[in-house]
Amino acid sequence: MEEKKKYIPYGRQHISAEDVEAVVEALQSDFLTQGPLIAAFEAQLCKQFGCRYALVLNSGTSALHAAYFSLGLKEGDEFITTANTFVATANGGLYVGAKPVFADIEPDTGNINVNSIREKITSRTRCITPVHYAGHPADLDAIKALADEHGLYIIEDACHAAGARYKDSVIGSCELSDISILSFHPVKHVTTGEGGALLTNDEKIYRQALKFRTHGISREELQNPNEGEWYYEMQELGFNYRMTDLQAALGISQLKRLDKFVERRRAIAEQYRHLFQDNPYFDVPVERDYGQSSYHLYPIRLKDIYVPLRKDIFSRMRQAGLGVQVHYIPVYHQPYYKSLGYDISLPNTEDFYQREISLPMYPELTDDDLEEVRQRIFSIFSQIK
Repeated sequence: MEEKKKYIPYGRQHISAEDVEAVVEALQSDFLTQGPLIAAFEAQLCKQFGCRYALVLNSGTSALHAAYFSLGLKEGDEFITTANTFVATANGGLYVGAKPVFADIEPDTGNINVNSIREKITSRTRCITPVHYAGHPADLDAIKALADEHGLYIIEDACHAAGARYKDSVIGSCELSDISILSFHPVKHVTTGEGGALLTNDEKIYRQALKFRTHGISREELQNPNEGEWYYEMQELGFNYRMTDLQAALGISQLKRLDKFVERRRAIAEQYRHLFQDNPYFDVPVERDYGQSSYHLYPIRLKDIYVPLRKDIFSRMRQAGLGVQVHYIPVYHQPYYKSLGYDISLPNTEDFYQREISLPMYPELTDDDLEEVRQRIFSIFSQIK
């Protein structure tokens, strides 16, 4: 009887004894939500990423929604983003009535193409939302130059990119953008179970997002400041997007290991590069000289001859115990977006989608695991006709 192979997912969380202890301490405290750990986590995020303000929310999607709201986007406005992303990047703008306009991508990095952005700018454009796909920074200097030329905001969707670097800057510092967004989903670099953060250096943006996170309510800058200490005002139509202290406790503990997590991910990527060098089946990720990827994903791209066979290759990988995934189905392919009238096809985005498969990438992978991934993958390709 053949021995069952170890299942190796494409991503997973790493929870330490210290993480568990931190959450237990929070459970035994006086606050399960809206307590002191929220502010403590936000302070640590500011220190880690070098930004002035950090606001934690209950998901990266909520943080994106808050970002578009805080910049004042509304019905009739447009923002330019990539379709090579999870739907939340575009949905966050739809929530406030703005229209996503999809630019094409670079064929090798999967990041938004600056020349395509330029072609999409109109008098209705208010914002550019690049995604640092798989953890590799987009070309922020070029995007910033375009934004300045046309008076546009920039929201970095950095949900893949905690710990990545652009030139001498940390992604999340907002040195070249108005807002950066993080995700704390379990497969991301730091997890709070579910959760996200909005980072900015602009106090006005921060204040708007702060109200938005809690029902549009403010206890400061009141229209009627002479009421009692109990008094608050709902000044906007906001949402309940708050994070709990339990999640913040986990986030604080996890954040201490972010640099080590990224160091290990980069080491895994280098080992993959060595294991797969000059193979005839697929191309491995590239890294531009201006950036250091944090490798949220490890996306391979099938060579031409294997593109028509991807469905079979993907199924065989799954059957071999590799929890591979495809990142991403172009957003405009989704039935909801088609119902909105999105009948488009971006050549590089389409080609990337047809080729891409995400291999396992998370810090707990051992060198033996990586060799096992190599053996299983090469075995599969050797059998493909």
